[in-house]
Amino acid sequence: MALVGKKFPNLNVDAMNDLGDTFKVNVLEEAINNKKKVLLFWYPKDFTFVCPTELHAFQAALGEFEKRNTIVIGASCDTPEVHFAWLSTAKNNGGIEGVTYPLLADSNRNLSSILGILDITKETYDEETGTVQVEGDNVTYRATYLIDEDGLVQHESINNMPLGRNVNEYLRLIDALTHVQEKGEVCPANWEEGKDAMQANAKGTAEYLAQLN
Repeated sequence: MALVGKKFPNLNVDAMNDLGDTFKVNVLEEAINNKKKVLLFWYPKDFTFVCPTELHAFQAALGEFEKRNTIVIGASCDTPEVHFAWLSTAKNNGGIEGVTYPLLADSNRNLSSILGILDITKETYDEETGTVQVEGDNVTYRATYLIDEDGLVQHESINNMPLGRNVNEYLRLIDALTHVQEKGEVCPANWEEGKDAMQANAKGTAEYLAQLN
């Protein structure tokens, strides 16, 4: 189910921070109440391989997100306690010590189920036990959501497990969204901050394409 153009789900989820505090986070309310954009990124599992490289990359760019009035939130299906253990593990031992943004702990999978981002390849109903059994790890793919100040999803993407994200692309998307919001122009292919945008009409397209010759 595509969420672009729709409100992000209104749901409270457990979260953990680097201080060991467990609290509730509602991503929709974070955007609306703080009048900020939210960059929410999901990763499969704590204490794995590609995942810590992504969490450190988002941490390294945190100042750039803050300059853009954007809150960064990480998320997985691990428990708050596992998050804190990973937050307390040094980088040179595969940990994410030094990460300061909150991590959602969607261990009941309520939010990830709504988003449809769980690694479930097949569901089978077992009549003998009356249970549904799944194939797959039942953890999340590398899904990313850019949510605006009104709680509307402006971007969503999903990578398979081995494919790490490029953090700079999300900064570019935030710049593009901000340009659209402030200037009323649309952003063409490969647009970056400082480059020409275009009017959303036939004349604007023609004028922009003429510059490419």
